[in-house]
Amino acid sequence: MDGMKTFYDVQQFLKQFGIIVYMGKRLYDIEMMKIELKQVYDAGLIERLEYLQAESILRREHQLELKYLEKE
Repeated sequence: MDGMKTFYDVQQFLKQFGIIVYMGKRLYDIEMMKIELKQVYDAGLIERLEYLQAESILRREHQLELKYLEKE
């Protein structure tokens, strides 16, 4: 998938592999998506650039979610 930019893009990307993550808490969703993404990459199903792009988005979303939760 060219041009992954958002959390939604990563969700759609993982969906191509039959991976849908919903644990009921956004922080947990992000962490599980990182694990699933790594497994897809380790299995050789995606290119390194796709992995790095998606992982970067998930890392950013994780940091944003932690900041949001600190404010609650």
